[in-house]
Amino acid sequence: MKKLYVSALIVTMAVFFSYCHSAKKASAATAKTSVTYEVNVQPIIVGNCAPCHFPSKGGNKEALESYASVSKEVDGILRRIQLNPDEKGFMPMRHPKLSDADIAVIKAWKDGGLTEK
Repeated sequence: MKKLYVSALIVTMAVFFSYCHSAKKASAATAKTSVTYEVNVQPIIVGNCAPCHFPSKGGNKEALESYASVSKEVDGILRRIQLNPDEKGFMPMRHPKLSDADIAVIKAWKDGGLTEK
């Protein structure tokens, strides 16, 4: 009987302390503040929006070649990349939907204040 109480106490303590861990909060806060256009967002834009939105590469759609243009259009970009491929306005047109991770990076960049560098 004593072993049962000790085992139950150990399990209870393990569960209790697993929810008291502050590293999860710290890493989430760090991730929010460390998303920048140059490091995190620009590679997603270049990889998924070129050449259509890059006039220098022959694109004729609204330019998304610079920090200024992407930050100005971030709300529209987020709205369109979150649509399903069969919905009107979906981007990137004729390509697969961006991954949830890529969409989350752009959201975090917006929520973090649209930092450039």
